[in-house]
Amino acid sequence: MPIIMGVRFRQKLMSGGATQTGSFHPGGNQRGVTDAPSFLDAADGLAFGVDLPPAAEGPGVLLTADGGRYLGTLFGAQGYGEGELVFTTGMMGYQESLTDPSFAGQVLTFTYPLIGNYGIHQNASESSGVWPRGVVVRHAMHQPDHRHSIAPVADLLRLHEVPGIEGIDTRAITQRVRELGTVLCVFGPEDHEDLLRTRLRELTSPDLEDLVDQVSISSPVVLNPGALDALDQPLPRLGALDCGIKFNILRNLCRHFEVVWCPPDTSFDTLVHQYNIDALFCSNGPGDPAHSGKATDARNTLARAVQAKLPVMGICLGHQLMGLASGLQTYKMRYGHRGANQPVVDLKTGLVSITSQNHGFAVADPDAGMLAAHPSGACSSPGENQHGAEVVVRFVNANDRTVEGLDLVGHPSFTVQFHPEACPGPHDAAPLFQQFRAIVDQAMGGGI
Repeated sequence: MPIIMGVRFRQKLMSGGATQTGSFHPGGNQRGVTDAPSFLDAADGLAFGVDLPPAAEGPGVLLTADGGRYLGTLFGAQGYGEGELVFTTGMMGYQESLTDPSFAGQVLTFTYPLIGNYGIHQNASESSGVWPRGVVVRHAMHQPDHRHSIAPVADLLRLHEVPGIEGIDTRAITQRVRELGTVLCVFGPEDHEDLLRTRLRELTSPDLEDLVDQVSISSPVVLNPGALDALDQPLPRLGALDCGIKFNILRNLCRHFEVVWCPPDTSFDTLVHQYNIDALFCSNGPGDPAHSGKATDARNTLARAVQAKLPVMGICLGHQLMGLASGLQTYKMRYGHRGANQPVVDLKTGLVSITSQNHGFAVADPDAGMLAAHPSGACSSPGENQHGAEVVVRFVNANDRTVEGLDLVGHPSFTVQFHPEACPGPHDAAPLFQQFRAIVDQAMGGGI
């Protein structure tokens, strides 16, 4: 049974002599599937007893590029945390947030004051790694209380060599970010403050990096080969472009499709001729959607799929890439939408859904332009429609009216900015996976 190991702690697992079987097994126990691959969950190393690097301790200081200075206490891994300072408003789901690849390149602040009270659980992560480059909390619980907990949150950070700082006034940080927009920051030992200031002056935006390349799978793999429905009929085959996909998205997709998990630069011709896909999905992910790296490769594949009238669904970054492929601009938001309580309005039905979101960029509204934009004015250059289809705004955020979803007129394709799998978060939008399956069935039957 093939195993794909997480980059972050592959060497720890191999040197520790632990079993290589991961606990993430999305195609397991599915009708018709006899040889499904397994993958490492970010917490597996804790369950396997991998030796942890030394813990950080002692006084720490967090510095922001706009002149902010906050004192706290270090925890997690030793080292410096540095990146773009963002906040998330979720009251629970810290393990899922820490392992969400969309946080790559960022220093993550939790607005909820107590983080880690129910510990870390095996097979509850959203990837095989911890992706923020630093973690900021008011209070980290070092003795969690839950019967299924295998370690405190600090140990997960140590395993993946991610530093943390606690005792910080996270409300003050959140207010500052809301007023001024996301800012670059560094933190580390207080007695290293001069060095930290030098690092902060030299720090560049993570949006300049090809973050999608850092968090995506390296080669295609079929998650549930031979999957059958309740009537023993083969499930449609779906190509899932991984721009930083979350495990729970893959779980949901496997319920409706035979899923080929693919790197973001997999070409449309390869997907169609080598893997014989019936539909295409493009995932969430980190960074600037207009980056010239693998995000652009995924965008080009999406455009080809729309041209071929293949059913297409995009989530989060996949939505932004479709916006770019449609000739719309994308732009950096003042502080983005990160949390599990974002209200979204369906302009077609009037239905309001509470959704889980994690993004710092948005698609410009065709009429209203760039709403809730970052003071930097960072945005993509005007582009051309690559696929030729007309697009209409289907969903908007009820708070700031930013674009939350697109429909492609006359094509079996749509996108949403939010996360229908909502892990963590509400399940209002979960039926979108089933709706996409219905669209695929109709298209395969010649109905679209």
